[in-house]
Amino acid sequence: MLIYNFLGHLTTVLKHRHMVMYHCFKAGIFRRGLLHDLSKFSPSEFIPGVIFFQGSRSPNEREREVNGFSKAWIHHKGRNRHHFEYWTDYSIITGVLEPVEMPDVYIIEMFCDRVAASKIYNKEKYNDHRPLEYYLKRRDKRDIEPKTARKLEYLLRMLSVKGEEYTFRYIRTRIRRNKK
Repeated sequence: MLIYNFLGHLTTVLKHRHMVMYHCFKAGIFRRGLLHDLSKFSPSEFIPGVIFFQGSRSPNEREREVNGFSKAWIHHKGRNRHHFEYWTDYSIITGVLEPVEMPDVYIIEMFCDRVAASKIYNKEKYNDHRPLEYYLKRRDKRDIEPKTARKLEYLLRMLSVKGEEYTFRYIRTRIRRNKK
């Protein structure tokens, strides 16, 4: 069982990472693709990933069910800027922890990450609407800075309606060009 979990988790992480890398390259953010999710190979994330591996969803979800929280996720989100949870800080006005706006390059990486995860976990059931569907199902339970949420949802809706090639061309020509 342990060797099955080890190989299953390693294969899933590598497939996901390579899929995100491919999408990041299509989006024109090569460096983000190369650096994506390297923390998943640290013992803090990889060992729980093996222990809680199921193949059909993130091991972090199972770790939460068993322990009440995911130590691996806490480690991961604190080191990877493409997760909106990374982008929180105490407001100098309210003194409360609040989401802050993400730079576009990390929003694009987050988009690439969501599309890749949807492809990996949905396998042959994947279609371009799945990432949006997953996002909308959990949207009201997430505390994302409004401008960041609008940009991500815009890209997910574009993918759903116009497809992958159109969306990545849009990202390369409209978003990345404006940042140079």
